[in-house]
Amino acid sequence: MYKHLKIMSSNNELIGIDFRYPEINSSIPLFVFCHGFKGFKDWGFFPYMMDKISEKGIFTVSFNFSRNGLDNSLNKPEEFVKLDLFRYNTITQELSDLGKILDFLEANRNNYNYNFNKLVLAGHSRGGGVAILKTSEDNRIKKLICLAPVSTFDRYGKHIKQLWKDKGFIEIENVRTKQKMPIDLSYLKDLDNNKNKFDILAAIKKIQVPTLIIHGDSDISVDISEAETLFENSNKKLTQFIKLQNTNHTFGATHPFTSTNDTIEYVIKEITEFIMK
Repeated sequence: MYKHLKIMSSNNELIGIDFRYPEINSSIPLFVFCHGFKGFKDWGFFPYMMDKISEKGIFTVSFNFSRNGLDNSLNKPEEFVKLDLFRYNTITQELSDLGKILDFLEANRNNYNYNFNKLVLAGHSRGGGVAILKTSEDNRIKKLICLAPVSTFDRYGKHIKQLWKDKGFIEIENVRTKQKMPIDLSYLKDLDNNKNKFDILAAIKKIQVPTLIIHGDSDISVDISEAETLFENSNKKLTQFIKLQNTNHTFGATHPFTSTNDTIEYVIKEITEFIMK
């Protein structure tokens, strides 16, 4: 079963959400997935992954952050046509969006067949960092999954930061679309103003729920050393770390998605088994 819906962010901007779930009467685990920087819910293998996980008896939720740069008035947007919103996205905004979604799911727990008390939060890349922060502060979350996660949001050198401050924004190229995507100085200020709150390593030290980290050793976007650092700072009695050989940041997938591969199938299997434990 597939259902699309929309809720409003704290800034009255649209958050597009996809539900995928089996039509069964029993109360099933709830899996919420956060995309990363320049990502979106319908990127590459994400819809396929959510389909396959839901087929195993899990209620899956994927969504677009309100300021991810897509037109969330559409059900399945794939083009970055809202760069005015992308420009002013922040980690604070993404945490707020995620909180709105979890609040919505809790408020509607009697309208669907998921068990809100079996809430599993996951994220890819920067979304993994956001998921770690949220899990550390929200005891509603019972398990955490990090796919190719970042260990820090501060990913810019002094020279870039100075140019950023001088100009008021920087532009990041989207390799796929060749677009120059602006990021306002407010993003950098958000990081500076919330150094302790946004400390991902400090956050993972606080987490006392089962955690799964999966990362490829050929990831040139987020080096596997970041996942290793996260694991070293986690509660190892509760954390499982899977290193994937010869695997990149997106587990071999591209956009548009054409076909699955052995790595993606393995990742889906590990996620599903971890959720169902």
